[in-house]
Amino acid sequence: MMAITTPQSIPARVQLTMPGLFLRIEGVAVFVAVLMLYAHQGLSWLAFILLFLVPDLSIVTFSLNKRWGSIVYNLIHTYALPMLLAAISLLFDRSLGLQLALIWLGHIALDRAIGYGLKYLGQFKNTHLSHV
Repeated sequence: MMAITTPQSIPARVQLTMPGLFLRIEGVAVFVAVLMLYAHQGLSWLAFILLFLVPDLSIVTFSLNKRWGSIVYNLIHTYALPMLLAAISLLFDRSLGLQLALIWLGHIALDRAIGYGLKYLGQFKNTHLSHV
């Protein structure tokens, strides 16, 4: 496993492996693409700002049950569901669905870019990105 060299003043837990770096770059690329698509569609930036953090409401499920909380969080924070929503919205020409899908995708992409990952069962801070 190749670690990216960082100054000694940066703690070891912040150092990225090569796959971790590429996953974060991928998150930035998806986020930028989402912003470009959103702008191209001429959608409301106020709606984008107001709805951007809605997927994080899934964190509340951790207070109810850590195991189910991680499952719900992961379902909400994978690309599959918003991509499905986007595809269905495009198929049936529904701009609201596409708008929501793009906001959702943007949220997930920015999470990945800054290092928030999918949760292991029952553990909030232990994510798939904390291992790469």
